[in-house]
Amino acid sequence: MKVRKSGEDYLEAMLILKERFGYIRSVDIAEELGVKKPSVTYATKRLKESGHITMDEDNLITLTEAGMAIATSIYERHKLLTQLFINLGVDEQVAREDACKIEHDLSKETFEAIRRYFESLGNK
Repeated sequence: MKVRKSGEDYLEAMLILKERFGYIRSVDIAEELGVKKPSVTYATKRLKESGHITMDEDNLITLTEAGMAIATSIYERHKLLTQLFINLGVDEQVAREDACKIEHDLSKETFEAIRRYFESLGNK
């Protein structure tokens, strides 16, 4: 099932939180994304229904294989684009914000070309 941009943002945030804390809680997602708890409740319900996450009895969230694949892909795009922009002389905060804006809409072909170019310069 196709996930919208907002769903990708939630999955990416969940992956970041999992790496940071070792667990994923709704309250942390809200803080990470700067949204209200009801927005997180709505998004997690949709992601659960679509099979991208599961929630246990303590409401801790786990990314499913499908959710992890999307989260990893988006996060990889975010990190590479951020680093590329920084290397181009863009302020780090601006680079992060701009990477977030385009990470979802960039075609696979263009992203792979950027990755190859970036790696040809000795960056990984």
